[in-house]
Amino acid sequence: MINIALADDESLFLETLSFMLDRSPEFNVLFTATNGQEMLDQLADCAFMPDVIVTDLKMPVLNGVEATKKIRAKYPELKIIALSSYDTDVFISNMLGIGAASYLVKNAKAEEVYTTIRQVYEKGFYYNDKLLRILHENSQNQNFKKSALDRKMISEREKEVLQLICQQFTTREIADELILSTRTVDRHRDSLLAKTDSRNVAGLVAFAIQNSIVELKK
Repeated sequence: MINIALADDESLFLETLSFMLDRSPEFNVLFTATNGQEMLDQLADCAFMPDVIVTDLKMPVLNGVEATKKIRAKYPELKIIALSSYDTDVFISNMLGIGAASYLVKNAKAEEVYTTIRQVYEKGFYYNDKLLRILHENSQNQNFKKSALDRKMISEREKEVLQLICQQFTTREIADELILSTRTVDRHRDSLLAKTDSRNVAGLVAFAIQNSIVELKK
């Protein structure tokens, strides 16, 4: 079961989303919050941490953008899905840039919500075609500052692992594809996180795409 925390200042939407998720045996809503500060307060007092946080962007007291920054700094292991009525590239790019593992619009169908949460829980991120396009376009933007990472630091095997991570393969699937143990795959992933100074898999994938280390499948 995937434990979830929700934050949204629209009571009806929050209650509907919570009911929809709790209705599925796959998900369990641990708690809800009506703003970012309330989410942070509940996390601080939480005896059992959520696996995934879904947070709205526009909220009073502390909005979802600032809340995401604070949560990422204090609880880097937590996976955050941004939620918004705004389906624009600027909003999406900003949230991915500060470490959101995925992005949902409020008019998304139930199955899309389930899939996004499931994928973020299992793989650490979920980038659909639109999110991948935005990341790729950022890499083409001359105003986008790329990393000065020396490509020689990343071994050929690590590049193979990274390519499959960016294709949203699970650890088990990568191990099967490259004929490795899951422990070896985990070791390569941890090495990549350290070399790229990425806090989590979502950040690693964004780094790889924005710095053209991997080739996106068209």
